[in-house]
Amino acid sequence: MRLAKYMALAGIASRRGAEDIIRQGRVTVNGETRSLPQEKVEPGDVVAVDGKIIDAAQPLIYILLNKPPGYISTVADTHGRPTVMDLVKDVPERLYPVGRLDADTRGLILLTNDGRLAHRLMHPRYGIEKTYRATVKGIPDRQTLEQLKNGVLIEGGKTAPAALRIVKAHPDRNETVLELTLTEGRKRQVKLMCAAVGHPVRELSRIKFAGLALKRLPEGQFRHLTEDEVARLHKLAWS
Repeated sequence: MRLAKYMALAGIASRRGAEDIIRQGRVTVNGETRSLPQEKVEPGDVVAVDGKIIDAAQPLIYILLNKPPGYISTVADTHGRPTVMDLVKDVPERLYPVGRLDADTRGLILLTNDGRLAHRLMHPRYGIEKTYRATVKGIPDRQTLEQLKNGVLIEGGKTAPAALRIVKAHPDRNETVLELTLTEGRKRQVKLMCAAVGHPVRELSRIKFAGLALKRLPEGQFRHLTEDEVARLHKLAWS
């Protein structure tokens, strides 16, 4: 088995992420540093990343977390800020966030050690739906709503078509609650889209991802996905 594939199956990272880690010289096989992702791993070989032995046979874990604001969606933060990993520190397996939410964005995020599934769920080519609820400044008119639906020019080009509905307008507070469903995963996409049409986001949360919803899960809490939910994710990712 290729070293990068072995690492992905062990949940270290996606296949591409594993290749980067190998090239950085962080991986050893039987005590020797390996720098080529295509090198082979044989049964009985001892593979370690940053000195920690990994095992491709470890159980796969899938967690749904309701992220509060103030937490970074990374495994570690160089500035010492709290991360989503602090909220699942009682889980012994080494997990990784599937995608990211800004520090001030709350809502649904998945954590898993299934690198192959994580890659599929994050990659734009697979069109995985993500639904956000955004409180924006002002009351968008019909033309603006159509613009958001059909695509907006932001960093990197025009956004793909999006589903959109008004949840509630608050003229007294000069703000509107929108619900947007995207199939892309650009960085800060909802905030950039709304700002581009003159309605900057005041508050943002992700309420659905890949067919999963928060429902009544309290903020800051997590739960393990059911077998049926995991099966549906795999079906969605490889359909």
